[in-house]
Amino acid sequence: MTAPPPDPDPTNTPDLEQGGGVRPGSTPPDSGQTSGLSAPEPRTSRMFPPTGIVTMMAVGVIAVGFLVFAVLLILDVFD
Repeated sequence: MTAPPPDPDPTNTPDLEQGGGVRPGSTPPDSGQTSGLSAPEPRTSRMFPPTGIVTMMAVGVIAVGFLVFAVLLILDVFD
């Protein structure tokens, strides 16, 4: 048993002219060409959140700690 072909038979396709063309008016209308947002976005605050400031300070302290540790290791190697 063979499977049916994946493409429909052109003789059974409605509104199809000889040669494969489609009659005017038988195709759906084009989709709307809108750009941008349909509704305005809510205004966000321009302030940096306090949790972000604390996080950046913690990352800075850890980075300085690693830098100090690396300098101490380098100085220990040359002694």
